[in-house]
Amino acid sequence: MSFAKAAKSRRATMRWTMKPSALFFTIFPIVAIATLLFTQAPAVWRPIHIVGLALLIPGTTLLVLARIQLGNAFSITPQATSLVTHGLYSRIRNPVYVFSSLLVAGLILFLNRPWFLLALIPLLILQVFRAGREARVLEARFGHAYRQYRARTWF
Repeated sequence: MSFAKAAKSRRATMRWTMKPSALFFTIFPIVAIATLLFTQAPAVWRPIHIVGLALLIPGTTLLVLARIQLGNAFSITPQATSLVTHGLYSRIRNPVYVFSSLLVAGLILFLNRPWFLLALIPLLILQVFRAGREARVLEARFGHAYRQYRARTWF
């Protein structure tokens, strides 16, 4: 089957419904970030605010896209319900972690609190730890298919 046919088939079988928890964790960042942008907009825009916004907007957008593409495979604890390998997941194994880090960095800069960037260190360590746990669960469930996927993707 060609790549185009496989992609079309996958889109045709995707269910656009989400579990309530997945839906919440998809919509919440949009509402929270929009609220913060509205209530915390600086009176005088400095380069730090612009850089923060330049990280925050794509970070939020790509985080929401990653959650949508993850669909019902989203879970708080590592579970292997399905192996998502399309969209952002075709290049990055953990786009939710990558783009949430970008979002947090952008938010910290937008709020003009650069010393809070130190808080990213434990967050990144936690995300690497979680990604490792998820990888073990996925490899146990999907075996060779997951190892192939892992070989062609980043983080």
